[in-house]
Amino acid sequence: MKKSVQKGFTLIELMIVVAIIGILAAVALPQYQTYVAKSQVSRVMTEIGALKTIVETCLLEGRTNPVAADTAAPDSDDCVIGFTGSTLLGQEGGTLIGEDTANKKGGVTVSIAADASSLAGSFGNSAAAALAGESPKSLTWSRDDAGSWTCTSDVDAKYAPNGCGAAAAAAE
Repeated sequence: MKKSVQKGFTLIELMIVVAIIGILAAVALPQYQTYVAKSQVSRVMTEIGALKTIVETCLLEGRTNPVAADTAAPDSDDCVIGFTGSTLLGQEGGTLIGEDTANKKGGVTVSIAADASSLAGSFGNSAAAALAGESPKSLTWSRDDAGSWTCTSDVDAKYAPNGCGAAAAAAE
């Protein structure tokens, strides 16, 4: 008699491979979601932080009324904030500069004063669920009367970038 040669995989071998892939996926998905949320917080920190230079320039020129770049005829005390919005910021709040509801871009809340200025945004739109859930998290850059900027956020510690945590501060 001629012995037959096995072709293909047995059911047990296939089940072992599927189990290994399932275990790897169960470990990898939460890590990936954490990575995405952390990178989004870093992006918002940078996007909002880029406006610090504009605020400093306006303070030096005595312009303390923040207005959007598309304002028709800015007054002499208007500080034109050239922020086009972010898909990671929410659209709810007070007067948001850069808000574009048609393109689902949220804006920032800007306050300019010699003794205390701030740039703030809350997560929303396409931000990770951990950031933009039922109670959206926020990120704020604050300037004191000495001219030092500090970044604070209420995001969970595992999402906070270096220099911007709930209690951490980054002075420039």
